[in-house]
Amino acid sequence: MNPAATATAGPGTGRGPAELLHRLRTRHPVDPVTHVERVPARAGQQAPWPQWAPEELRAAFARRGVTAPWRHQAEAAELAYAGQHVVVATGTASGKSLAYQLPTLATLLADPRATVLYLAPTKALAADQLRAVAGLDLDGVRPATYDGDTPRTEREWIRRHSRFVLTNPDMLHHGLLPGHTHWSGFLRRLTYVVVDECHTYRGVFGSHVAHVLRRLRRRCAQFGRTPVFLLASATSGDPAATAGRLTGVPVTAVTEDTSPRGGVTFALWEPPPLPPPADVGAIAGVGAPADDLTQVRRSALRETADLLADTVAEGVRTLAFVRSRRGAEVVAANARRALDEAVPGLGERVAAYRAGYLKEERRKLERALLHGDLLGLASTNALELGVDLVGLDAVLICGWPGTRASLWQQAGRAGRSGDEALAVLVARDDPLDTYLVHHPEALFGRPVEATVLDPANPYVLTPQLACAAAESPLTPADLELFGDGAKEAVDELVQAGDLRQRPTGWYWRHRERPEIDLRGQGGAPVCVVEASTGRLLGTVDGGSAHFLVHPGAVYLHQGVSYVVDALDLDDGCALVHAEEPDWSTHARDVTSLSVVSVRSYRDAGPVGLFLGEVDVTSQVVSYQRRRIASGEVIDTRPLDLPARELRTVAVWFTLSPQSLAAAGVEPADVPGALHAAEHAAIGLLPLMATCDRWDIGGLSTALHPDTEAPTVFVYDGHPGGAGFAERAYRTAAAWLGATRDAVVECGCESGCPSCVQSPKCGNGNNPLSKSGAVRVLDVVLANLSTTTAPAQPGPADR
Repeated sequence: MNPAATATAGPGTGRGPAELLHRLRTRHPVDPVTHVERVPARAGQQAPWPQWAPEELRAAFARRGVTAPWRHQAEAAELAYAGQHVVVATGTASGKSLAYQLPTLATLLADPRATVLYLAPTKALAADQLRAVAGLDLDGVRPATYDGDTPRTEREWIRRHSRFVLTNPDMLHHGLLPGHTHWSGFLRRLTYVVVDECHTYRGVFGSHVAHVLRRLRRRCAQFGRTPVFLLASATSGDPAATAGRLTGVPVTAVTEDTSPRGGVTFALWEPPPLPPPADVGAIAGVGAPADDLTQVRRSALRETADLLADTVAEGVRTLAFVRSRRGAEVVAANARRALDEAVPGLGERVAAYRAGYLKEERRKLERALLHGDLLGLASTNALELGVDLVGLDAVLICGWPGTRASLWQQAGRAGRSGDEALAVLVARDDPLDTYLVHHPEALFGRPVEATVLDPANPYVLTPQLACAAAESPLTPADLELFGDGAKEAVDELVQAGDLRQRPTGWYWRHRERPEIDLRGQGGAPVCVVEASTGRLLGTVDGGSAHFLVHPGAVYLHQGVSYVVDALDLDDGCALVHAEEPDWSTHARDVTSLSVVSVRSYRDAGPVGLFLGEVDVTSQVVSYQRRRIASGEVIDTRPLDLPARELRTVAVWFTLSPQSLAAAGVEPADVPGALHAAEHAAIGLLPLMATCDRWDIGGLSTALHPDTEAPTVFVYDGHPGGAGFAERAYRTAAAWLGATRDAVVECGCESGCPSCVQSPKCGNGNNPLSKSGAVRVLDVVLANLSTTTAPAQPGPADR
């Protein structure tokens, strides 16, 4: 960063984003920007207030500076007020909140008995919407949040008196629906259900939420109510069909964005290669090929931290999105350190924000950012959604966020007041990131993805039907409500002894309610506790605990390092002590996979392409300690953690040994070639499916016992599947073609993180053969292109 910079300048002082970007670029000897996209400003189109909007509500909006709605806001509000289910799917900062506030609040003012339920995917968004609704100061609305942070002393008052309840799907599932007798007064008068940021309900989580909403519809119907669903979404592919699949009702989409928008300067930024280390041989001795060390790029985390420090020093209010909790902590800590070195005390204006913080910490950080006490914030996607962050000038996105919808959602956090804004995507050393910063056409000018969810997934449907039965007996009419596969799922529950069939329906037989993890995070959260004081630092989700808080792991919290002393999975607690080691920890796991059934396949001669169910067994077995300064591996230490089993959906391809030999892949190179192809394919699948590489897993082997051939598997990392493998199967030629291009176009000699190395490889990226991967993909693509035969049904489909 520039020590001479001061915290007094920025876009707000007349320096636009283009000039700011120019200054950031010129601080590097080699220009790191591969592309700059200019998104032009747009004028807004207003519409008159609907005639049914009461004067009291119009005046309240006017006090907030809204003199008239934008045309798309008025259109969505008119549809909802007329009783139609509607989804408004427009860009970030397009005013979707007013589109649902207008009809819901008008109804509450006109009908003193009506109630509204608002659902948000995050607590931060619900808290933000509470501030917005409460700020209108409307008599009789009495808005209140009802979530896991709500004190029990307030819950009874909310159930009895609040008419605008803001919550999340988790609380609806765990609290409102099981306790429906306590909520009967509210549900009997429920008029609208608002589902905010509905594009986030994808995969297994989205499928669970779809059934939670059906359970809500079922409960309301038993009270004689049919609420109107009003959904808000970022721009997405086919929002009407997605919203209909989520709610189970026909939905009308409003998609034309008529709000004004400030211009955005969007830069693609590739960190430069690192210089070769002074003692190449010494470091190469730990397993990295010496000739590849020159190809390792500067960490995206370090690059983002430096950019955050630079923009804060310029007085530019900046939000940096980082993919992981640990990464957000690292970016904030490095930015603070760099700022304090330049201007002592300036580092205090940068902080980290992520899930797992206590409620009080989150709210304090949100207020500090809104009031300008903080100039920079490094956040996970916890701040991606909807929270009104007026006054931000720049957004840094550390690594491809997984979808174009998320990319534009994050970029839209800046410039919400209509000013010009800067957005920078900083590429990680990853095949997909590298591909995207060199192929901007894959990002700009293309429609965003459709949201993938599958309510018929039996791993979701069966437990959700169990929850519904525990709330009240199931009837034949309910099976139609829950859709395809419901009768088979009920029969399975009867056979398992969970349901008893009687003339009046199916009854839950147990005293305890079914336990379901809506978000597929692998169990209840694990508390992180400081051993010496008993102080609760935060939480990590159960699915990540084996990787993040295993014994010996380094855990970061607001820039302070802790080392884990013990992990008690039964009690859900990790004990830690404060320590500042000069090393970081990286968990390593082993995976095995067996084929359960084949749904469909494509016969392409020496190549076979398959889709089916698989059983995956994984276990974290060790962790590496690496020097923070150099990345050198200090040692590998064993761990004794239980194995985890997952039945899911996979796509896989097989090749005959003869085809590999003919392509020049020697038998000794087959494992490394397949392994490299697997890594690259996983890295590029998010280009085709609404996922990121952390949603999927893979395995490759020179001879798999179930296929009896060299095989590469890519599977969904969620029980029962999430739709990603199906998408890969349908787009195999395009997916694997982009994979081959990314590997070939990478400038490294024999493989690097930009092409075939994986940040989550349990085998330490060994063995890998970049040239072999290209040959493997050539064989697959050549044979797939020679046949146009449709996919054949597998044994499970016959």
